[in-house]
Amino acid sequence: MTIYLKRYLIKIPSDIAICYCDKKQVLLIKGPLGNKLLKLQTEIEIFEQHNILYVTDFSFGKLSNNGKKNIKTLRGTMIALIKQAFLEVSTVMHKKLNFVGVGYKNFVLNDKILHFKLGYSHDLFFKIPTSVFIQSRKTTKLFISSNKYNYVSQIAALIRSYKMPEPYKGKGISYNNEIIKLKEGKKI
Repeated sequence: MTIYLKRYLIKIPSDIAICYCDKKQVLLIKGPLGNKLLKLQTEIEIFEQHNILYVTDFSFGKLSNNGKKNIKTLRGTMIALIKQAFLEVSTVMHKKLNFVGVGYKNFVLNDKILHFKLGYSHDLFFKIPTSVFIQSRKTTKLFISSNKYNYVSQIAALIRSYKMPEPYKGKGISYNNEIIKLKEGKKI
């Protein structure tokens, strides 16, 4: 008799279909926004009648003694990756960036290149990847969206790194929900 722990059970959403290949150790997840292929490190069981997926404590291949101790961590990682894959094939992720400062602007040229004016002596240009959709309705706001969370986060962090918000006046590129703690200037 197998005891199934609740923390290793994942409910499969109704709009997502999954295919599991035990020999290749892969899980194919099909959703309304695309497909995602995951390389598994632990075995899984699928209960079709209840739409539930269970991550077991059996790994593919042989594990060392240290690996056997870390199987709990490995299971947790697999659960997080599967849940993230479910999100990526069913919803669109987005981030908003604000340009704060006099003259700090962005422009989209030909839907392929971003043009930044950030107070430097030169202008900055950024080539937009094909898997990411970037929109600029105002010159002080930028909207980045895609169904791949890692791409959205990396591109937003890269654009933000061009002009990080400074702590005295708060000028720079910041996330929409970011709160910048301002320092007090020198007193005479």
